[in-house]
Amino acid sequence: MSASAADGGEELVERYRATMGRLPGGITVVSVRHGTLDLAMTATAVASVSLRPPMVLFCVYSDARLREVLDEVDTWAVSILDGTAAVAAERLAMPGRPAFGQLIGVAHHRGEHSGAALVDAAQGWVECRTAWIRNAGDHDVVVGEVLDARTGTTGAGALVHHLGRVRPLT
Repeated sequence: MSASAADGGEELVERYRATMGRLPGGITVVSVRHGTLDLAMTATAVASVSLRPPMVLFCVYSDARLREVLDEVDTWAVSILDGTAAVAAERLAMPGRPAFGQLIGVAHHRGEHSGAALVDAAQGWVECRTAWIRNAGDHDVVVGEVLDARTGTTGAGALVHHLGRVRPLT
């Protein structure tokens, strides 16, 4: 019998959530441009996959609007947020926020290769083209080939998610 069956599925999920909440994760914003619509979400499940060729991955809820758009648009961007971007990170993490106007009040510029919004308050940005998407439980893993990578000029530290809170690192 598996541990999840022996312990009860929801109890294991809560213990897993509490345990993984102790692992600090860098906070990013993943964005995509679909026609005239900008979609963006806060993501902590972002990782470098390969240096040659440069590849990155992020994880997204399988039923998220941004995920649905990735079936039609193959370019997207990741902004690695700096320590001043907590309000934007929390706002873009709110479930059920309207699809339109997500970036109102969030200073950004357009990526040259993806057309996606790049948050100005960032330590760096990567623009990507989707290589593949695979399901992993209630999330999908999206792997992209890096089209461009740039570092920001800010020295405002970084943001991390730890113990259920957004925390600046300086």
